[in-house]
Amino acid sequence: MTASALSTDVGSAPAASPVLAPRQYALDVLRIVAICGVVGIHVVGLYMVNKQVRGSGSWWIAVGIDVGAVWTVPVFVMISGALVLAPTAHRAGPAAFYRKRFARIIPALIAWHVTYLVVRVVFRGEELTPSGVARMVIDGKVYTALYFLWLIVGLYAVAPVLAAFLHAGGERRAKIMAGVALGWILVAFMIPNLAGAIGLSRPVSLGAWSMWWPFVGFFLAGWALRRTRLGARGTAVVALVGLATLALTIWWYGAGYPHAALGVLFPVSHLGATTALAALCVFTVAVSLGSRYEPGPRMAALLVRLSEASFGVFLVHLLVLAFIQWAVPGFPIGRSLSATLIAWGLVVVTSFAISIGASRVPYLRTIF
Repeated sequence: MTASALSTDVGSAPAASPVLAPRQYALDVLRIVAICGVVGIHVVGLYMVNKQVRGSGSWWIAVGIDVGAVWTVPVFVMISGALVLAPTAHRAGPAAFYRKRFARIIPALIAWHVTYLVVRVVFRGEELTPSGVARMVIDGKVYTALYFLWLIVGLYAVAPVLAAFLHAGGERRAKIMAGVALGWILVAFMIPNLAGAIGLSRPVSLGAWSMWWPFVGFFLAGWALRRTRLGARGTAVVALVGLATLALTIWWYGAGYPHAALGVLFPVSHLGATTALAALCVFTVAVSLGSRYEPGPRMAALLVRLSEASFGVFLVHLLVLAFIQWAVPGFPIGRSLSATLIAWGLVVVTSFAISIGASRVPYLRTIF
């Protein structure tokens, strides 16, 4: 998959041969960094939730890694928007778009749900019932992070409509729509907290088929911001805002939400306002810096390979982690920070190796 877009025909002029725009390697770098962050959340998070080490220096390091990577899921969605909403992705019409996208995502969704149900039985020793499995599937909670597959399926379903609307209105329409969608969604997820603060329980309930809608704003923002070109000063300012936001979020979580009112308005979650600001800053800085640097041929090839393997890393890393915990029960993941950090690196490297290897195997590569 490339990060480029093709030129479009204008008016009634004869159709010209499409010309590929330069690849945005910044999106490849972002994808690689983001998947390492996702793995960090799932591995280092095991240490962060250990109540016996809470408040220690090592615990704060774990909080910095885990909460500091909270931007990764929104940025993944933004990268998808930057690619999937491109006019070239829809040139052949919705049917062709759905055939191409769903031929990749649906087999992965089915295969990995089955795989992780087996993980629950074999590695965790759980006893599953048909009704229990059905409930997990409907809720999109078969296993940690598999909800992301349902999220992407939903965004793919609405992508042709969004792409047509955006293409007809240009950059200004894309930015306005992204801003409105993000604002609406962030407020929607503040309301339950506000209601809870006055004694009204009004949680937002998301299931497999509704997991996608809160991320539409990020999906649109990826397309709207994909060509951002800030100057050196602007890039530095946005980077500082992003770092300050992440630092505040880390402290906010680690300190246990010392100011309840602000905790209600700015929860530490994928759909919190501070997370959205950090994600927008990370994405904007990356594409701005990427516009000024071009990797050499070898580095470019490496970035593309690792970037294309990131989806497989997402799918397999929890299996690798579960296997390590099952095969080496004495390995103190979640009890020792150094062991947990070693496990993080081991899971990242092993997952990339598996994903790259699987991509070369016929049939197996269809689910990676």
